[in-house]
Amino acid sequence: MGLDQMDQQATIETERFVLRPMRVSDAGLIQHYASDERVARMTVPIPHPYPPGAAEAYVHRAMHVEQGEFIWAMDGTKDGASELMGVISLKSMDRQQSEVGYWVAPPFWNTGLASMAVEALVAANPLNDATMFASVFQDNPASARVLAHCGFEYLGDAESFSVARNASVPTWTYSRKL
Repeated sequence: MGLDQMDQQATIETERFVLRPMRVSDAGLIQHYASDERVARMTVPIPHPYPPGAAEAYVHRAMHVEQGEFIWAMDGTKDGASELMGVISLKSMDRQQSEVGYWVAPPFWNTGLASMAVEALVAANPLNDATMFASVFQDNPASARVLAHCGFEYLGDAESFSVARNASVPTWTYSRKL
């Protein structure tokens, strides 16, 4: 990696919330929101139904930076909102590239939260990437709009396996040069 873990997991400030490293107390809200089928179906890795213990395992993994994946909680307490409104991550790839992933809890959909989180992560560029990539399911145009709004450019179509859907799902892939 080359960078100190604390530098990569630094808190990133936005106007309405902070992106901060996960903590053990996040497991309850992750369990609650990840158990929502609407959230799980729009992600690659989240199963539905969400099994007992999965949230704790996810938080443990997030706190121990395994396999070059860095995960931040979208924490709105500074603005009087929830301690966990969603999650955003960077998975390190080779050649100074990372893949962005995110999900937002349903009570915060259509509030600009995802766009603000992606913009903040791109601006902070904690892994000193030259390029960031992201993919969204083609039946999730809201996430595609988030990426376009944040300066990501459409690269092409592909497909990814969704655990919640137990199927391969068509995706749109985007990139952003930094």
